[in-house]
Amino acid sequence: MNDAPLEPEEPANLKFLRRLVTILTGTMIVGVVVIIGLLVMRINGKPAPVATGPELPASITLPEGAQATAFTMGKGWYAVVTDGDAILIYDADSGALRQTIQVER
Repeated sequence: MNDAPLEPEEPANLKFLRRLVTILTGTMIVGVVVIIGLLVMRINGKPAPVATGPELPASITLPEGAQATAFTMGKGWYAVVTDGDAILIYDADSGALRQTIQVER
């Protein structure tokens, strides 16, 4: 006779759960490997090129007694805001003063 104990068969829902856990574990392992690979490729990749900004004027001649508080540039012009609440707009090519705007309080 056979003295080995008989093992009861697993219920169907337990087999399904065991397979589901195994598949999810494999999916997570693959996902972690992919993320690590992407990080390694990103770290070892070429750095992004440095963007060159607009060319700033070498010097700006402000009216007598004016102090610059802000500067901005546009296409073909640049502007300086002074401490006297004036906006001075200059031509980018010639450096000539195009327009003066007085800011009212």
